[in-house]
Amino acid sequence: MYTFRNCCLLAVVVVFMVGCKDKKKPSLSGDETVDIGDFMDFFPAKSIPYQFADSSLVKKEADSALISYKVLTQFVPDSIATRLFGRGAKPSIYPLAKIKASGGETYLFVKTFSGEKRAAFVFAFDKKHNLMDVLPVLQVDQNPLTHQMASVDKSSSINKVITRKNPDGSFSDGKDVYSLGKEDGKFMLIMTDPLDDNITELVNPIDTLRRKNKYAADYGTGKLNLVSIRDGRKSDRLSFFIHFDKNNSGCTGELRGEAIVKSASMAEYREGGDPCVLQFIFTSSSVILKEIEGCGSHRGLRCSFNGLFPRKKEAKPKSSKKKSL
Repeated sequence: MYTFRNCCLLAVVVVFMVGCKDKKKPSLSGDETVDIGDFMDFFPAKSIPYQFADSSLVKKEADSALISYKVLTQFVPDSIATRLFGRGAKPSIYPLAKIKASGGETYLFVKTFSGEKRAAFVFAFDKKHNLMDVLPVLQVDQNPLTHQMASVDKSSSINKVITRKNPDGSFSDGKDVYSLGKEDGKFMLIMTDPLDDNITELVNPIDTLRRKNKYAADYGTGKLNLVSIRDGRKSDRLSFFIHFDKNNSGCTGELRGEAIVKSASMAEYREGGDPCVLQFIFTSSSVILKEIEGCGSHRGLRCSFNGLFPRKKEAKPKSSKKKSL
């Protein structure tokens, strides 16, 4: 009797072990349908406080950790993914962390590669695993003098910090703090400490370039909203620098590049590795910006480059009058 009981117990254990062995961890790198539970379990659970630096975005990841765009859009609407990465983009997506927020929400942090662009986003899901909002938290820049850090504190607020080493050896810090709204479920900026809080006027980095083209000029209103157009490297190109500051610094954006002239009154920025597509429509007195696709990595999530910018009068250099002898 004892032997029979042991044999039965052994059989149950064997069946249980075989069942566990047969249950494989699903792959998220393909096109197959994935359960939301498996999707969230794919992210390593982290406790609060949690932080990571921009250096972690350039770290090479194993292919087994890849999340395909097809799988991501099972849980993130394609319209949002297109806004983040651009239409037709094929970003490489990898999990960073899963955080249980104080209100019961779940934060999923991902890092993405798209061409030369590297960025990190946080996706907020409610208790029923419905997507609430998305927030860009880090984007790797080309400035070796800056260092970025993102973190989640005990109140479940998202902190974005940038530190810059100045030419005199000192350091400057900038910080933005975002909180997930309890009523609308959207991330909102609750505190900002600009990197250069003493700057009240922009320095135009392309101001010294030639301005022979009839549309080469400065456009915008105020000191912190500027669309600067200068001649490009070729006759069918325009160099540009854009900076805008909306809602009392609640939403800012900046982009510098070269646009290709498409018609007598329209030019378009479209660069390999950047999902952003931006149109410039010129009149004799203004330029209209139209954000066609995914410029989210160059601006805040809930604002855009769209708008009409009036042409500024060109400041004439003061001529020194010679005194007659």
